[in-house]
Amino acid sequence: MRKIMDPQMKIGEIGIPSIKFNIHSRDEIPKLLRGLQSIYDDRVVREEVFDVLKDLVPSNVNPNKGRNGMDLWKILVLGTLRLECDWDFDKLLEMANEHNSIRLMLLHSRDDDYRYALQTLKDNITLFTPEVLDKINVIVVKHGHKIIGKKPEEELFGSCDSFPVETDVHFPTDINLLWDGMRKVVTIIVILCQDLGLEGWRKGMYNLRKIKKLFRKAQNLKRSTAKNPEKQAERERLIINAHIAYLEFALSLIEFSKESLMEIPADDIHAYLKALEIQRYIDHAERQIDQIRRRVVEGESIPHKEKVFSLFEEHTEWIVKGKAGVLVELGLNVCIVKDQYGFILFHHVMEHETDDQVAVPIIQEVKNRFDDFTGCSFDKGFHSTYNQEQLGSILDTVVLPRKGKLSAINKEAENSEEFRNARRKHSAVESSINALENGGLDRCPDHGLDGFKRYVGLAVLARNLHTIGNFLQKKEVEREKRRRGQRKRLAA
Repeated sequence: MRKIMDPQMKIGEIGIPSIKFNIHSRDEIPKLLRGLQSIYDDRVVREEVFDVLKDLVPSNVNPNKGRNGMDLWKILVLGTLRLECDWDFDKLLEMANEHNSIRLMLLHSRDDDYRYALQTLKDNITLFTPEVLDKINVIVVKHGHKIIGKKPEEELFGSCDSFPVETDVHFPTDINLLWDGMRKVVTIIVILCQDLGLEGWRKGMYNLRKIKKLFRKAQNLKRSTAKNPEKQAERERLIINAHIAYLEFALSLIEFSKESLMEIPADDIHAYLKALEIQRYIDHAERQIDQIRRRVVEGESIPHKEKVFSLFEEHTEWIVKGKAGVLVELGLNVCIVKDQYGFILFHHVMEHETDDQVAVPIIQEVKNRFDDFTGCSFDKGFHSTYNQEQLGSILDTVVLPRKGKLSAINKEAENSEEFRNARRKHSAVESSINALENGGLDRCPDHGLDGFKRYVGLAVLARNLHTIGNFLQKKEVEREKRRRGQRKRLAA
């Protein structure tokens, strides 16, 4: 049984509109909760958000039957809190069980002794999909525009930029990626054979330790810095021999693993799924063996397109942004479009894409969601002749600096007062990027591409709710100052 929220209030429970927050707090928690409260206070917006939240329940599941599940409103509150405050699930669990304001927002009275479980939080927050989060974000942004006082005829002008979000991976080398693959192959197949009563892997853990020693030996050998050619050649020979020993033992374990997989009964579904997982890691290991042999033994340079940077987060890309002090980052680029009020209108996770390839699609997506979006600024990385033409047909104002030497017409256009003013304001998008990174979007701990996209979507939604809450908090502070001033004048 799954509900949006329980409409029946309990004894001691405080209604969400009646919750009071510390308006002088500089922490992000009351600001986010105040943003969520404003969503709940507006009946039309609340019903729109609740209708979208219903999509979290699979279409083939009856929400009125079965055991009670976490209310969808609670999932929204906890999911956005996790990304706004850069918490792991352990921290989120502690705050959900002990923080008074959060528990009031979760519809628990002060005397309610209900406590959440760690796995409950993990299972429910991962119900979010990028599509559901995008729909809620559009509703939240339009609500935020009304809160801030945007007039219906006022146009939106955006700033577009991209930034890298790291995946939770170690720095990859071909030999440690092979170790990752062999470690998973041996560990899983030893447990599987024990469960099925198959023999042959009694020395499995011994073999795992042995291959790790060979990996460490190959890893620790360094190129010779000696100027003597004979010493250099001797060290090169040691390096090649260490890698060959590592590869040969890995191949022997792979062949033995394939023989064991042939003995697994086909009618055992659990064993079959485990066998598929083992085969996937075998494929990874065989690819790494091939690349190590080509690179170390044959002296070949491996093309970038053939490389994999993580066996567990296969969507990870090698990102070179060209910024000082940051040579390379491992993850995916995320492109965002921010408006003049500080709201992130849309975001796009870039998979094997560059800035100039996503410029037109992302602006078209923003235009589809916001009819009053009429202009946007970019940096030079988004420039191409095609983009200049296509963006000009979508938007009234396009501030996209060209690369290289400018023609007289283009030079005049980019030296205009309007163009230069827009370029000066473009850096404001960096504040939104910095806020997202401080909220946890510098590194994604969630697994898989779907988990990555969900993590980014929750971060964007949480940031927009924070923007609403921050604006309302400032208004309340100003209102309190005016009341204090009036009291002083009356007392005088």
